[in-house]
Amino acid sequence: MPSAVNKPALFPSLSPEYVLAFQFSSWYPKFSGISIKSTVIRPLSQEFQEYLDSDGVFLPDGAEDVPVVSELSDNEDSDEEESEPDRRHFAFPELDAKIREAVVQYGAVFPKLNFSSPRDAAWMLPASSPLKCMSPADVYLFLKSSDFIQHDITSSHVFEGCEGLSPLGENTSPFPQYELELILRKWYPVDRSREIRCFVRQERLLGANGVSQRDPNYYDFWIEPGTQAKVLEAVQTFWKAKIKGRWEDSNGDYVFDFLLTRDLSRGHILDFNPYAPRTDPLLFTYEELHELLLRGESTTTEPELRVVDSLDHPVATRNAPAHQHNMVPLEALTMSSGRDVQEFANLLQEEIQNAM
Repeated sequence: MPSAVNKPALFPSLSPEYVLAFQFSSWYPKFSGISIKSTVIRPLSQEFQEYLDSDGVFLPDGAEDVPVVSELSDNEDSDEEESEPDRRHFAFPELDAKIREAVVQYGAVFPKLNFSSPRDAAWMLPASSPLKCMSPADVYLFLKSSDFIQHDITSSHVFEGCEGLSPLGENTSPFPQYELELILRKWYPVDRSREIRCFVRQERLLGANGVSQRDPNYYDFWIEPGTQAKVLEAVQTFWKAKIKGRWEDSNGDYVFDFLLTRDLSRGHILDFNPYAPRTDPLLFTYEELHELLLRGESTTTEPELRVVDSLDHPVATRNAPAHQHNMVPLEALTMSSGRDVQEFANLLQEEIQNAM
């Protein structure tokens, strides 16, 4: 066992350069051959960032697949309507064209920003095709309905916790320029039961978590010893052949999300994440992963696979839908047009009462 002086810290040092190594445009060119086909659009305009950061769920002009709901004009009957301040209008014709090109190229796309995908807004379209976008309107709808992507919009969130930054995110030392980017990935149905998350520290594969990352469920095939052994072998073989030693900017500390093939013998990369508190350890804790690291320094150990092994498992008792706090009816898109948050909330409550 190494001495206390040489014992590695629970987390590697978090620098702005380390964080930026995990934005999509940084790692995808190197690993595109083992990941999902994707198109990176950058830089994005300041106006687009302002659109994402604005209140309300509404679409830019020209992106809708249905007629725009216009506000009352002066010559229309408005006895029951009070005058409202004009909502700022946005339009992104060049970005619309690029999104349409990607849809033609891939058949359908799902969007994400530098680090985050709008998985919490997947309920906006049919459950049979989550995050499937066929138009610019679909892409904007997902992004505007998501809380997750707020992390990527401003530098203060992206570099939160980095050394050399104040608690408010103001830099006390220079850090690299950050540019917002839109990624359009080729969409296809994903069996989330075959998604796993793998943790690498100091270029050692510590563990793999064999369940969906955002909606943990019990899958009986995961409890078979033969299946677990097969998955561990597949992950180790892939990691050693395709990833190990290729992360010059991470010092061997990273987390990668992996989608296994149907026969569980191979797979491809979904995403890379920093080895940091901001990345969900799922069925592990970072303290447990640290113990695996220390144990591996003194003995030869195999990576540990953790799964939801029964219906009584703590995470298997979540019967409510994932991200239910972020769910509102699809009609909310039309209802929210041109309204502030409080007015929209009051109108939505009134509609619910009428429906009841």
